[in-house]
Amino acid sequence: MKILISNDDGYQAPGIVALYEAIKDLAEVEVVAPEHNNSAKSNALTLHSPLYVHQAASGFRYVNGTPADCVHVALTGLLGYRPDLVVSGINNGANMGDDTIYSGTVGAAMEGYLFGIPAIAFSQTQKGWAHLDAAARKARELVQRMLAGPVSEAAPWLLNVNIPNLPYAELKPFRVCRLGRRHAAEKVISQTSPHGETMYWIGGAGPAKDSAEGTDFHATAQGHVSITPLKVDLTDHDGLSAWVQAATHLGQAGEAGR
Repeated sequence: MKILISNDDGYQAPGIVALYEAIKDLAEVEVVAPEHNNSAKSNALTLHSPLYVHQAASGFRYVNGTPADCVHVALTGLLGYRPDLVVSGINNGANMGDDTIYSGTVGAAMEGYLFGIPAIAFSQTQKGWAHLDAAARKARELVQRMLAGPVSEAAPWLLNVNIPNLPYAELKPFRVCRLGRRHAAEKVISQTSPHGETMYWIGGAGPAKDSAEGTDFHATAQGHVSITPLKVDLTDHDGLSAWVQAATHLGQAGEAGR
């Protein structure tokens, strides 16, 4: 088995080092990760400047680009083979609810999924790397279970996993759940630059809006490791028929106006 690891915190982040150490004996593992922190880069690809790949003393390769860049470059030429699994993380902070839209951690895993490769994004629910050893141990357990099954033969899947910052003995079993929702983000922060110009900083994430039982917010608050299967199809299937009717009316109105 072959595994590709990436992340969005950068190739030197404690999370990716812990993840590599935890699973390096389960398969042939390679790391291709961003040179610097690329949090909240989602699925962004670098199209207007060249990308360079370098190798660190640890053997990890790093790219001057986004998480999605790293996986894309790895899969389309750098590795020279197709891995059986793409794993991203362990992220420094949660990627739950609406955060998954912005997450570079999820973006790296999703890039693998878009290439038809099963993928997992791992995150700790709080920043600071507390109990990272426990999170890495849980990540190993899940990866080991996935490799024991027909990973390479099954239809590709994408899992978003969030692990509470707790000692291993206090972590409750994996729980499959849906994404929750957040309120709107906090107000933008404005400051005056040394040159007298107004500059803006994106505000913090809002509080949980939907943290009901069955959501990732609820599961992790109870000490469970949440697993949320994701898909890329953003189509509003429930609203399709209504939009078909609306488009029909628009067409009729246009014909009547001619």
